[in-house]
Amino acid sequence: MISINNLTFEIGSRALYDEANWHIKPGDKVGLIGANGAGKSTLLRLIVGQYTPTSGTISMAKDLKIGYLNQDLLSYHSDKSILYVAMEAFERQNQLHAEIEDLLAKLETDYSDDILNKLSDRQLEFEALDGYNVEFKAHEILAGLGFSEEEQKRPLATFSGGWRMRVMLAKILLQTPDILLLDEPTNHMDLPSIKWLENYLQAFDGAIVIVSHDRYFLDRIIKKTVESRKGKLTLYAGNYSFYLEEKELRNELQANQFKNQQAKIKQEERLIERFRAKASKAKMAQSRIKALDRMERIEDVDDDNPTVNFSFKFSKPSGRHVVTLDNISKSYPNLEILKNTSAIIEKGDKIALIGANGKGKSTLLRIVAGTDNQFEGKSEHGHNVSQTFFAQHQLEALHLENSILAELQAFAPKHTETELRSILGCFLFTGDDAFKKIKVLSGGEKSRVALAKALTADANFLALDEPTNHLDMQSVNILIQALQQFEGTFIVVSHDRYFLDHVANKIWYIEDKEIKEYPGTYQEYEEWASKRLIKTEVKPEKKVKEEPKVKKEKQAPSEDRTRLLSKKNKELSTLEKKIEEQEILVKDLEQKLADETVYSDATKLQETTRAYNSSKAELTHYQEQWEQLAEQIMELEND
Repeated sequence: MISINNLTFEIGSRALYDEANWHIKPGDKVGLIGANGAGKSTLLRLIVGQYTPTSGTISMAKDLKIGYLNQDLLSYHSDKSILYVAMEAFERQNQLHAEIEDLLAKLETDYSDDILNKLSDRQLEFEALDGYNVEFKAHEILAGLGFSEEEQKRPLATFSGGWRMRVMLAKILLQTPDILLLDEPTNHMDLPSIKWLENYLQAFDGAIVIVSHDRYFLDRIIKKTVESRKGKLTLYAGNYSFYLEEKELRNELQANQFKNQQAKIKQEERLIERFRAKASKAKMAQSRIKALDRMERIEDVDDDNPTVNFSFKFSKPSGRHVVTLDNISKSYPNLEILKNTSAIIEKGDKIALIGANGKGKSTLLRIVAGTDNQFEGKSEHGHNVSQTFFAQHQLEALHLENSILAELQAFAPKHTETELRSILGCFLFTGDDAFKKIKVLSGGEKSRVALAKALTADANFLALDEPTNHLDMQSVNILIQALQQFEGTFIVVSHDRYFLDHVANKIWYIEDKEIKEYPGTYQEYEEWASKRLIKTEVKPEKKVKEEPKVKKEKQAPSEDRTRLLSKKNKELSTLEKKIEEQEILVKDLEQKLADETVYSDATKLQETTRAYNSSKAELTHYQEQWEQLAEQIMELEND
C-alpha cells in the first residue's frame, strides 16, 4: 500500500529520520508512537507529500485514497452548516445532484431525447453511488461524534476548535478512504465520542495509522505498533500493551548484550595495554585495536519510563470535609446543567469527574474550585483547605520571557532552587533545560511547566481540568506517579481512561441534572455501567389495555396467571438453550486461547481474545435475563 525505503529527513543539522523503513499493507491497523518531538506528525506529512524527504523514497499507488486528519484543519472556516460541510465529502454525488436538479428544471420547457438521456444517465450513476443515502450517512456520523439534530444545522463558524475538528473528522470518514492517517483524533473529544470512534474504526475495512497518546484507545483498535525513535521506525506485531511487554523483553536482551560487550571491551583493552609496550606482542596488540574499532557497538538501554519520587509540601492538612455542595442549581440560557443537587468531597478523595461534553463537567469543576459564583445553592470549602486550580488557560498565564526555573521561583518562593530543579527533573526538564525560555517551548512542554507550578503550590486540594492535554505517554505516566504520591485531595476532569483508572478512587458523573457518585476505580465503574445498561435494555412486559367486557366473559385471575406463567416458562426455555449454546462457544474460544498456534500469533491472539470477551459478555447478558425471568416466575407462582 505504502512503502517507505531508506527515508532520511533533516531539519537543519538534525536528522529526524535516518534511513528509516516501513511497509504499510492493506488492512493494517497501526499505532505510530514515540516521544514528543520524535517525528510522528512529520512522518504523516511526509507520506501525504506536504514535506519532501532529504533522501530515500515513499512510494504508493497513484489512485490510493488517503484520509488525513491533522491539527491544521482547525483553520478551516465556513459559514455553512456542519451537515453541509460534512457532506462536502461526497464530491461526485453533490455534482450529480446539482446536474440532476438543473436537468429537471430544463425539462419543464425542453422535452428532447438529449435531456431525457442525460437525466437518465445521471440518475443511474447517482443511484450507483448510493447518492440517495448520503445525507443519512452524514447525519449518522455526526450524531456518533456527539452532534444533536439541531446542532447539525448550525454554521461551522459558531463551534469551538475541538468541535470543528470533529466535523473535519466526520468529513474524512465519509470519504471512505483506502487508508486513514489520524493525528491525535481523540483530542477535545469526550468519552462517549471516543467510544463511538473506537467502534467505527474497529469495523473500518481500510488501513489505519493512528498517532495518539491515549493508550486505551490504541489498544482497542490497532494490531501493530511502530515506534519512532532515534531516527528509526521499529515494528512490533501487536497492540500498545503487547508493545510494552515486547519492548521490555527486547530491552532486557539489549541490556544483557551491552553488559557482555562492555565486559569484553574492557578485557580487550586490558590485554592491549598489557602487550602494547612489548615489541614481540605489538603486532597482536595492533590487531586487537583494529578489531575493537570495527566492533559494532551495542547501545545501553535508555529508561523511557523513569520512576519519580515527588515530594509534595503543604503546611496544613485539611479537615474531613474539603468541599460541601448544598442544593446547587446552575443553568445557562436554554440549558439547565444542575438542579437542587448536593455532594461532599471528603479528605483523601481522588475523584474523576466524567461524562459527555455539554453535560456540565467543567462548570461543576469551576463551582467546586470557586471560580464560578453564578449559581443557586451553597458551595463551601472546609477547615484549612488550601486549593490549586489547573486549567488549560494556565498555559496562557505563563510569562514568556521567564526561564522555566524563574517561572517556578516566582510562583513558589519558599522552595529552594535545588527543590525546584528536582521537581522540574520529575517533569523531564533536566540540566540546562531549566534555563530555557517559556516562549521557545512546545505546547506539551508548556503544559508540563504549568502542571509543575500547580503541584509546587502549598495546596492540600487540587482541581485539575484536562491535565493530560498535550502530554505524551511518558509525561502522563509521570503525572500519574505524582498524583499517586499526593496525600491530599483532588478532583480531575479528563478523557484519558488509562490516566483516570490509575489515579481515581471515586467517580462523579452528572445524570438527570444531579451529581451521582460511584465508589471505586474507573474500570470498576465501566463494568458497573455496562451491566446497568444491559439491565435497562431488558424491556418489561408491555401492559395491554383491557377492553371493557361483559361480566360473564371476564376470565378468572387464575387463568390469566396460568397463561402468563406458561409464556414466561417458554421464554425461560429459549434462554436456557441460548445459554447452553453460548457456553459451548465460550469453551471453544477458551481452548483456542490455549492453542500455541493462536497465542504465538499476535494477530490471531488479539482476534480470538476480542471474540472471547464479546461471547463472554453475551453469556453474562443471557444469564442476567434468565435470573430476572426466574424471579418473575417465582413471584407468579407464589401469588
